[in-house]
Amino acid sequence: MARPRKRRRVCSMPNFKMFGPLNNSLDEKESIILTIDEYETIRLIDWEGLEQEQCAERMDVARSTIQRVYSEAKKKVADSIVNGKILRIEGGDYILCNMENKKCPSCGKGYHRHGRNKQF
Repeated sequence: MARPRKRRRVCSMPNFKMFGPLNNSLDEKESIILTIDEYETIRLIDWEGLEQEQCAERMDVARSTIQRVYSEAKKKVADSIVNGKILRIEGGDYILCNMENKKCPSCGKGYHRHGRNKQF
């Protein structure tokens, strides 16, 4: 029996969920799906400048998992840019930070950072 997949911790949902070329001649069937956890990996490594080890700690998974997720996410973003495909951010195996204490247990940031997001 395979080990159950561990859900990745995500601190916030993306504000924008669809990207693509300005001409609307493309069919949405040609779109690429970037999962929420792949988005969070790109956000933490490329936007916040964290190392893969730090990203893994924040998302509560192994560094090797982050390396694999990050590699797959970069390929999807590159495919979207190079081939002019629509990139949609949705789905994935993730859990949102628990904000009951008004402080994220993963990143330590306060409610102002996460307040606009719905919590499960």
